[in-house]
Amino acid sequence: MRRTRFLAVGAALLLVASCGGDGTDGESETATDAASETGATTESGSAAATESGSATATETGGDATAAGCTELNIGSVHPLTGGLALDGTQMDDAAKMAAEDLSVDGLSITISSADSQGEPEIGQTEAQRLIQDGANALVGTYQSAVTTNLATLAQREQVPLVIDVAVDDAITSPDNDFVFRIQPNATAMGTFGAQYLAALGEASGEPVETVVYMHDETSFGTSVLAAFKAEASNVGIEILEEIAYNPFEVQDVTTEMQRVAAQEPDVLVVTGYYNDGVLVAETANSVQPNVRAIVGVAQGAYDLPQFPTDAPDASTGIFDSNYHFDATKERVQDIRSRFEEANGDAMRTAAVLAYQAVEVIATAAGQAASCDGADLAAAIQDVEVAEPLLTFPGPITFDDSGENENAQPVLMQVQEGEVVQVYPEEFAEAELTFPAVPWQE
Repeated sequence: MRRTRFLAVGAALLLVASCGGDGTDGESETATDAASETGATTESGSAAATESGSATATETGGDATAAGCTELNIGSVHPLTGGLALDGTQMDDAAKMAAEDLSVDGLSITISSADSQGEPEIGQTEAQRLIQDGANALVGTYQSAVTTNLATLAQREQVPLVIDVAVDDAITSPDNDFVFRIQPNATAMGTFGAQYLAALGEASGEPVETVVYMHDETSFGTSVLAAFKAEASNVGIEILEEIAYNPFEVQDVTTEMQRVAAQEPDVLVVTGYYNDGVLVAETANSVQPNVRAIVGVAQGAYDLPQFPTDAPDASTGIFDSNYHFDATKERVQDIRSRFEEANGDAMRTAAVLAYQAVEVIATAAGQAASCDGADLAAAIQDVEVAEPLLTFPGPITFDDSGENENAQPVLMQVQEGEVVQVYPEEFAEAELTFPAVPWQE
């Protein structure tokens, strides 16, 4: 269904191009040092001009004025209150920063913000409100359950949704022409997680043969676990026990950690969010199970720069296989530096993805026949962002299900109080250390 409709719209775009468009072919090139000259308006209507480090609309995908989309109203739906508010607020701020950076060459981007409160029904209601108020695209939402509801809404209202963070495979589909995901999905996260774990063993000469898997009980945790299990059997890893918990209510995992210790696995694998991830690490440091490493797979704490500070005695050596901003790229360094200066907090990967989601839409706007939702969706389907902000091996392009064809995680480790990329080698900032647990420094 997706392929047929976009062929038709593609023909329409060719006709528009022949009648005065710029003739762009869908490829984009991201700049590292272009300065913007026109400001973007946020929900309050204020204008702000960027000074450095932004990519122009032409450089990321074409002349917006010539292509027919000049005014974008992007709805940003994230948890701005509640237990996930720190990440949600960062993501919303990053979307606004991207709008300011990318409002150039005749393209004006407005960000309209909404608080999902971490609840699927509220997120859907708020997204509906934004669409009624004029949003012609959406970004969000940090949670799979909320994003699932928005995906259904996007299809019904024919407004494109570019997912910044949400992992559940079922969110995207060849039958939904309006939903696109930048990050790796659950299958990729779990599959690469098992492969990277096997690579750890091979690199050290001590194969990883057994694990205990602790995970949150939401669709996020269970979907990543399912993919990990499927690949673990292929690489010779046995899951001795699966231990689920409620990430939003859990306050003590001592009993769960004692179950880990009783199994004596080679590695403890953990999937979850930030607060529960810190709790698991600190409890492991207290119980000290006989494991060779703690490895996060799509774990929401172990890749963040705040984690070593929040758990100074319980973080050293911990790994995480996760999507991550590419710390080796100058443009990423510039964006994160400006974000921290403006907001007083280090820019997390989720926020970088929110920035990237706005950039995908802005790039597509330079190729779209109009800012109509169907035209934008067609342009996003064909877009190419040549220089992604994350550790992807190629450009951002979308397959017929709306998945980024080059999305994959990277393996990180806490070393000397910092999270560094250690595998694959092309993205490595430091050599990995294995075995490694905080209580055996």
